[in-house]
Amino acid sequence: MEVTEIWQYLPHRFPFLLVDRVLEFEADKRIVAIKNVTINEPQFTGHFPNTPVFPGVMIVEALAQASGILAFKSRNRTLDDGYIYYLAGTDKTKFKRSVVPGDQLRLEVEIVNLRSHWMKASGKAYVGDNLVCSSLLTCAEQKVS
Repeated sequence: MEVTEIWQYLPHRFPFLLVDRVLEFEADKRIVAIKNVTINEPQFTGHFPNTPVFPGVMIVEALAQASGILAFKSRNRTLDDGYIYYLAGTDKTKFKRSVVPGDQLRLEVEIVNLRSHWMKASGKAYVGDNLVCSSLLTCAEQKVS
């Protein structure tokens, strides 16, 4: 799935769309997506000017966005159906190493529990074979007016 299809599932746009491509998808199970980290991104002007580090909160947001795609596609819905998934909580979030420009984040999300209006998922972000972040994510579905 390329970015033009991703736009059908996520309302985010530049500079806050953090999923560049979906590599794997299994409905009601898992998703594997990619986020390419480049020096041209606006957060690097201030985080940190002489030692650019991709913010941990944005790694968690990238996992949450991948979770949103997983939830939408598992329900056979798009944004046009009038729903949105929000990140409602995180638990047991851990960061193992810094992510820097030039890295490619592999976002792996597996559903732990999928209910009618919310989802619990286990998210892991890797650079190569190195785990950089893990988190349990809760996403809530809401009807948009």
